[in-house]
Amino acid sequence: MVVVTLVGFPVALVLSVLLGPRMPLRLAAWYWSPLLFAGAGAKLEVEGAERIDWSRPMVLVANHQSMIDIPSLFRAVPVPLRFVLKREVASVPIVGWYARMMGMVFIDRGNARDARRKLGAAADKLRGNATFAAFPEGTRSKDGVVGPFKAGALQLALEAGVQVLPVAIDGAGKVLPPAGFIVRPGTIRVRFGTPIDTAGLQANERNALTQRAREQIVALLGQT
Repeated sequence: MVVVTLVGFPVALVLSVLLGPRMPLRLAAWYWSPLLFAGAGAKLEVEGAERIDWSRPMVLVANHQSMIDIPSLFRAVPVPLRFVLKREVASVPIVGWYARMMGMVFIDRGNARDARRKLGAAADKLRGNATFAAFPEGTRSKDGVVGPFKAGALQLALEAGVQVLPVAIDGAGKVLPPAGFIVRPGTIRVRFGTPIDTAGLQANERNALTQRAREQIVALLGQT
């Protein structure tokens, strides 16, 4: 996994300078993710993608089990995908550089003013037809049970007036557990839920929107 990343991300960085971010973002789906899955002996199954209008900008919100959740979404989503990430990721060599150049958003959860500013910049990208993904739990689940959702990613969708797409990721924690780097062969399933429209919703409805998204994901995972 490390070798694939060390080789692939510098190539993507060069391409982003020459061609802009669209192709390097798709390289994560065409090159990086498949090689990581092959190296892990993992299989990806995607359910419900055919029901989604991928020409529309949207914010995907997913449960978080493992570091392999990110390549799972890159591979499952058929359009260029950006992430809302914790600030700490920005300092990771190569990965952080790639994420910055691709226009991903780093949120400092301890700095509310900076977080609002970064989310505002992401909302501008969404209005320009981008697609973002976020993990509202804020950290990886140790037992696979979906934890409480933070509302920041949903606020992003409200500000931009775009749909929220709940996504359930199942099996990732068994392939690559949240603690450590012991990789086990297995199947990861990405299930797309029903998009939730935010048009007409008010800022004070953010928590209700967050709960609706979480309930969909819990149901898709069969945790109800």
